[in-house]
Amino acid sequence: MKYTRIYHILLFCAIGCLLLHAQSYRTDIFNPNIKTLRVIEADGDPLVRPVLNLNDDESLEISFDELSHDVHYYSYTVYHCNADWTLSDLTSSEYIQGFTTVDIDDYELSVNTTQTYTHYTFQVPNDDMRLTLSGNYVVCIYEDGDKYNPIAQVCFSIVEQRCGIDAAATGNTDIELNGRYQQLNIELNFNERITDSRNEIKLLVKQNNRTDNQAFDVKPNFIENTSLKYLNNKNLIFEGGYEYRRFDISSVYLLGEGVDDIKYDNTYYQAFLDVPVNNLGRAYSTEFDVNGQFAINVENSDYDDTEADYMWVHFFLPMEKPFFDGLMYVGGDFNFNLMDERSRMNYDFENKCYTYSAFLKQGGYNYQYWFLKKGTQKATLMRTENSYWQTGNEYAIYVYYRPFGQRYDALIGFSSFVSNQ
Repeated sequence: MKYTRIYHILLFCAIGCLLLHAQSYRTDIFNPNIKTLRVIEADGDPLVRPVLNLNDDESLEISFDELSHDVHYYSYTVYHCNADWTLSDLTSSEYIQGFTTVDIDDYELSVNTTQTYTHYTFQVPNDDMRLTLSGNYVVCIYEDGDKYNPIAQVCFSIVEQRCGIDAAATGNTDIELNGRYQQLNIELNFNERITDSRNEIKLLVKQNNRTDNQAFDVKPNFIENTSLKYLNNKNLIFEGGYEYRRFDISSVYLLGEGVDDIKYDNTYYQAFLDVPVNNLGRAYSTEFDVNGQFAINVENSDYDDTEADYMWVHFFLPMEKPFFDGLMYVGGDFNFNLMDERSRMNYDFENKCYTYSAFLKQGGYNYQYWFLKKGTQKATLMRTENSYWQTGNEYAIYVYYRPFGQRYDALIGFSSFVSNQ
């Protein structure tokens, strides 16, 4: 009986490890009291995607709010991931110099806000933890030393730039000419010959930081000695979509752009967005956006992190009848572009509209209305916003390399650009 029990414990642990390695990581929150999880360049542009250069003196600032003034003991650890964001087979000593676990001891209490919160901040890498390899990384944040129950996780990458990337988007696609789609043409140029480029190189392309429609492990159409070309590649066709909608809730006294009304109900501020313009059927018009990102900001303050308040923001999209062949979601970086119960819209039969509410910190936000057809994983804007080849979309290109015998995917190339700019 004793040995049987030990066997079952070891089997359970082995299964747990397999499931952990099979999990594909992405930035997310797992505790409802944690809000406004952000990762930005330390002392840099807050709207730049989280990709660092290997061996440069750079770091990312990760921050989040816990909705109380209570004391919490948070720590974090960092794991190396493969190109598909599953855990790599490396041990921590192979990619970390210093401590593998670090406490988060930089925090501040909110000031003069209706919703009390504590703002936590830390930087990665830092003097206690240096990262020595390129590739994908996930920061797991947990409380009271419980690594197996994270409260949040943040994904970022480190690149060792070893290839040049030339890329452009065109409306002349293999599907149609100057219609609803954009097609990317990409050329990778290396300083060395890649022995088995079709298997050793993995290409990942993201549109506006989304994962539902990303193109992963795309194979080149043309292979030369030191270059790979992805020309007229059907796997690199993306729906053009439409420019992101936006709203500004940095003030509780003046109505910002996209906001119809703000009220205080003795507990929280309630922000009601404008009646959205129906983009279906209208001609394309250029609109300024930041491709789904957001910025924290409060009017007349130099301390946005601790003086910005939280408010309930109410979205609604007029629709004569609900869709019966799929679900509606609100998409944007503020909810990590996830499509789950936290971003799903509900249909209001009485008022004939889809509704959605989110508890957000003061600032400026981009968002879109997405439709997800049953049985699919890729959202579309053609049923809600329209789609045009002229739309300005941010494309991020990641190039991973794993030569024969290497045990991890090195990130040897990264580039981003905005189409039609």
